[in-house]
Amino acid sequence: MTRRRSSYRSLRSLARDQAVCRACVEAGYPLESLPVLAPGSERRAYMFGQAPGVVEGEERRPWRGRAGQTLRRWLAMDEEEFYATFYCASVTRCYPGKAPSGRGDRTPTPVEQQLCEFWRDHELRLLRPRLIVTVGGLAARRLLGVKSVTECVGVRYERGEAVAIPLPHPSGASGWLNAPANRERVGAAADLVRAELAQL
Repeated sequence: MTRRRSSYRSLRSLARDQAVCRACVEAGYPLESLPVLAPGSERRAYMFGQAPGVVEGEERRPWRGRAGQTLRRWLAMDEEEFYATFYCASVTRCYPGKAPSGRGDRTPTPVEQQLCEFWRDHELRLLRPRLIVTVGGLAARRLLGVKSVTECVGVRYERGEAVAIPLPHPSGASGWLNAPANRERVGAAADLVRAELAQL
């Protein structure tokens, strides 16, 4: 049974309720995991992706699969440094299952996205991160209002008191990274992330 309070004083109490959230299932959406939660609490930066993948759904820990390995390679971080730096969250918190086409994972519906905004809004209020890194087009659209990854990757945005830097999704399901110009955008964005982290 999903439990949501009107206010949370700590990330620990937020995580406790989020860990058992079944809001999307209760609304009739098929999910293939329980919520995937960030390890730890206080972090210097907030990473916001689309949704957990199958490996993440099984382990209930973010960025454990191949996409996470690619992401850490872009940022020149090992696992320990990555998880010590970023509070990892996503537009939706459970593995949504495979796409009907069989290629990649199912994109969460707008209703699922809205149901999970509750957790994101409380996280940002409690964390007050100085740096936000969005990963993938859906995360960038939901948080920054941009239209496509091509227009935003390699660009530095300001969102309230935080700097926001979008990255594309590191999944092999997208052909976006095949273009040399787009790989250059990723390199520029990763440089921006490292520069911001050095100032935190």
